[in-house]
Amino acid sequence: MIDIQLEGKRAIIDVRLQALAGEHPGNDVINYIKKSPSDRDFEIHVPHKANPLLKKLEDIGMNVIRHKVKEDHYYLIITRKQITN
Repeated sequence: MIDIQLEGKRAIIDVRLQALAGEHPGNDVINYIKKSPSDRDFEIHVPHKANPLLKKLEDIGMNVIRHKVKEDHYYLIITRKQITN
């Protein structure tokens, strides 16, 4: 289970401890995002680059920007892709 903090329309999820403990919280993150309101943005904190999670997020239609805080702390800013006609 992941811990989620809401700040306005942004959900902040820090999975660094779970990932470092050998857990794989990526599916929990994906499921939460899929069930969230369409106007919600996300900030996901991870202990490494999290390329597989980034790819899965892009595959479900998310824009993802990765920021490096330090060697063992990255965060992903995730928004839904805007569809224009």
